Amino acid sequence: MTKTITFNDLRRLKDSLPDGATSRIADKLNITAQTVRNYFGGSNYEFGKNCGVHIEPGPDGGIVVLDDTTIYDMAVAILEEEERKNEV
Repeated sequence: MTKTITFNDLRRLKDSLPDGATSRIADKLNITAQTVRNYFGGSNYEFGKNCGVHIEPGPDGGIVVLDDTTIYDMAVAILEEEERKNEV
């Protein structure tokens, strides 16, 4: 399933993640942490791969089309988990 989001919203999601979340996602998906960083707008393809993220110039940092939302969905789930922890 694809998802369209602004680049700035994607970066805000990444910046909101707790320490270790990138590695946690990478471990669960059996990919490198750099690949997860590239998904969120990084560009180190020497140690990570492209994950089907397409960025087009535009307002609010541009438009990003995510071909696969698995990493995005996992990041949202981690944030929701953190919010539940903080409510207690």
